[in-house]
Amino acid sequence: MTRPIEVLVVDDDIGVARVNAAYVEKVAGFHVAGEAHDAAAALRRMETPPRPDLVLMDHYLPDGTGLAVVQEMRRRGHQTDVIMVTAARDVRNVQAAMRHGALQYLVKPFAFASLRAKLEAYAELRRTLDGGGEAEQAEVDRIFGALSAGAEPGLPKGHSATTAELVRRVLMSARGPLSAQEVAELAGLSRQTAQRYLKLLERTGRATLTLKYGDAGRPEHRYVWAART
Repeated sequence: MTRPIEVLVVDDDIGVARVNAAYVEKVAGFHVAGEAHDAAAALRRMETPPRPDLVLMDHYLPDGTGLAVVQEMRRRGHQTDVIMVTAARDVRNVQAAMRHGALQYLVKPFAFASLRAKLEAYAELRRTLDGGGEAEQAEVDRIFGALSAGAEPGLPKGHSATTAELVRRVLMSARGPLSAQEVAELAGLSRQTAQRYLKLLERTGRATLTLKYGDAGRPEHRYVWAART
């Protein structure tokens, strides 16, 4: 790319915004276009040239939510890309972010390496899309999976990185072990799909299987994010 990717950092905490901005500046090919600490300021900055290419969007803002800002951006015709960077762990927020077009969802607190991986994947996505032309199925799959890089590497054939990430978020935000049915309800998936991804996470060591015995003596499989065990 001939120019750096301009990034707007939106966070209600000035200190956190500065840290995130410093992280962005450390990644080659990216430049901080500005910071905003509330929804109104973020929307004003979107109207000021040069407009940012990417927004790192917090969810909890003093005068609204990050998702509301994204909705208003789209209503005004701004197609700026968005990565949610927030402490909001509720799965419904994750789903809403996906539906409003957020490319990725990074949960605070996180290390510099996590943000760098997302930004580098985004830069690769931009390079692919800027090339134009037509895409074969393999190229389409690579485009759609680009920003999920690093979430669940080496997924078996027939598994979606987006779905794996959603199930992972459900387990990470849970206060205790969950059954496949509970995960399915929280993630908006079928029980069969939830079970398939839970088994995958267990096989790869990211989730731990526990057993809960009921009155009938038949154990119920329950899963917990491995970091909690």
